[in-house]
Parts: sequence; structure tokens; C-alpha cells
Amino acid sequence: MPEVQDIFTAFGEEYRSRHRLSIVQHKAMNAIMNCRTERLGGHLDVCSECGYTRPSYNSCRNRHCPKCQTLAKEKWIDNQKYDLLNVGYFHVVFTVPDILNVLIRFNQQIMYNLLFRTVAETLQELSSDKKYLGATIGFTSVLHTWGQNLCFHPHIHCIVPSGGLTRDMKWKNSRRKFFLPVKVLSRKFRGKFLALLKELKPDTDERLFDEAYRKEWVVYCKPPFKTAACVVEYLGRYTHRVAISNNRILKVENGSVSFRWRDYKDSSKLKVMTISAEEFIRRFLLHILPERFMKIRHYGILGNRNKTKKLTLCKRLTNTVLRVKEKTSALDLIRKFLGRDICKCPACGAERKIRYPLLC
Repeated sequence: MPEVQDIFTAFGEEYRSRHRLSIVQHKAMNAIMNCRTERLGGHLDVCSECGYTRPSYNSCRNRHCPKCQTLAKEKWIDNQKYDLLNVGYFHVVFTVPDILNVLIRFNQQIMYNLLFRTVAETLQELSSDKKYLGATIGFTSVLHTWGQNLCFHPHIHCIVPSGGLTRDMKWKNSRRKFFLPVKVLSRKFRGKFLALLKELKPDTDERLFDEAYRKEWVVYCKPPFKTAACVVEYLGRYTHRVAISNNRILKVENGSVSFRWRDYKDSSKLKVMTISAEEFIRRFLLHILPERFMKIRHYGILGNRNKTKKLTLCKRLTNTVLRVKEKTSALDLIRKFLGRDICKCPACGAERKIRYPLLC
């Protein structure tokens, strides 16, 4: 099946000659084009029993590469499972209206940070209000900038435990079916975002603010998950996802790319979209994040400050089993998601292999 790498290799240089790219976009394109090829070097695996030989090339490890996120995702999930509490978890999504998309695209570092800040303050202020919960919560936020059709659609996913820590250090559960009223979340989010935006960008056209205030901002809250295991699997779907996975790309022919996408405005129907390779690359590059930008952040009782002390207390109050952190090896994680042992020879099944560096 065709991959993003194939599209970049076939059409990338022409695209670069016709469009101006940022440094991080150039780096991402180069990394994806070179990933697991001889250009990055590698090694030769030789079975000591039957002599079977197979070259293995190095990964680029770029966070936007569809090939390099599975192991990173598994490592992150393996580390986060020790922070889960024995309570339900809500999935809350905050989305800004599309009239702000141009402003966000051309001020990514500032606007993405503003989005994170607004979401965090909205959740923390409302949950600390006795009218709703009256407790300090903890949550994980993940930034996504795309929709299923690869168009620019910045939004933040939050995974929130259904409860928090009160001032007298007791655990207080939230209501079973919902965390906070969606309309209250939406209006608080809208007001806070636009107020902070005025402070950061006072020269922004007032008509944009007026139009944004008139819109209803979309905040979505799913019912809580049943088990901690469900939370772990769900987290993995969002934390290390890239704009499009290779398995969604169906074909590349006659300068066009066809891929699967889910149309949420049409009862979530699965459809096929065909666009030019140039347009595909343009859309993909929209989602290259600023260098070193943190797209996964933790807040409240999950934040770095006093996390160990507070989280340990929350685990005790929620009857969560305390487990000692154990580092899982990369080989064990690979065995888990591949379902096979890569140390064994695929030809004879022997476990002994000799590795020789490939000089490229």
C-alpha cells in the first residue's frame, strides 16, 4: 500500500520548488522521506543457525512520521498507566471556531499555548467552584490540529478523572453521567480565550472578536470510561497520532492521492476523498508543529509540582492499587504490539542473530 513517504518522495521536491516552507516543515519532510532507508544507515541481521540475512534500516524518530509513532506511543502509555486512578474518566474536547483558523495558523506558537492555557484554566476554575465540584482536578491535554479530511482544525482533547481533591484533602467524586455542564464549559472557554487573545493581540480586528463572540463554541464531553484499561487504550489513540496514518491511504495515481476519511457531519459515514498530491502535501504540512513544542501536557494533581505526593494520596483515597514503576524494555513493547519476537529468525525460528553495521 502507498505511504506518506512515497508521496513525499514522488512529489516532494516539486512541491518545495513551488512553495515556501518553514525550517521545521523541511526537516519533517526530509525525515519522513529518509525514514527506514539506507540514507539513515542501519544494520544487517544474520541468523547464526541458518544464515538467513535481512537488512534493517534506522527510523527517523520524527514525531510527525507515521512510521515512528507506534513505539513512542507504547512507551508513553506504559509510563502513564501508573498514574491512573480507580475512578471513571471523561473525554472532553475543546474546539475553536474556524473563523480564527487563519490567525492561529500564522501565530502557531502563541495561539497553541493560548489554547492550552484557556482549556486548563476553564477546567480548573469551574471544577474548583463548589457549585459544580469544589475540588482540584488533574487531567492530560493533547493538541490536534487536523480533521479527518486533513484540513486545519485545531482542538484539544482532555482526559479527566471523574473527581478531585478537596481543600481538606479528601476525594470528591463528580456526577456519574457528566463532569461539568457543556454549555457552561463552552461559554467560559469562549470568554476566557477571547479576553486573553485581546491582551496578546490588541491590534486584532474588532470585527473578528465580535463574530467569534456571536458563535457557539463547541465543547464535547463523552461519558466516563468503565475501566482504567479502557483509558490507557483510548489515550494511545490520541497522544501520538499524526495527521494521517499510512493505512488510510488507498492509492496514488495520475498525480492524485485517495484516502479514507470519516465525515462526522454526515452521520460519521466512511468516505473516500481524492485530491492532488500537491494539495495532500499542503494539508499534511499544515500540521507540522513548531520545534520543541509540547503537544501533551498535564495539569492539576497530574502536573509536575507535588505530583508524587498528591497522586499517592489520591490513589489511597480512591482505593487504587499502588504499583511500583517498572521500566518495560523496548523489545517487550515491540513484542506486545507486533505479536511476535523480532529477535527470532523468521526463517528457522532460532533466537541467535549476529548484527553487522551497514555502511551507507
